[in-house]
Amino acid sequence: MCICVDCHWVERCQAYHAVERQHGALHLSDHPDFEPREPRIHVQVINLPSGAVGVEWDVRGCASFQADPGRWQRLRPDQAVPT
Repeated sequence: MCICVDCHWVERCQAYHAVERQHGALHLSDHPDFEPREPRIHVQVINLPSGAVGVEWDVRGCASFQADPGRWQRLRPDQAVPT
């Protein structure tokens, strides 16, 4: 799971914006202005039930991470937290 969902910077973060783009997800911000230090993005290739191949992107570490549990959910209370 992406640590960004519990980070103070999630809606302003350029790394999370890139992850959203790779997932085809709606952006929390169209113009993120926060450049994180040393984000570590884990990319996993997965086999899908249809026989196709998918790619999963998650930020697993970041020197700028600032814990704010539930931040993403508070920004989008009507949506499920991305997994």
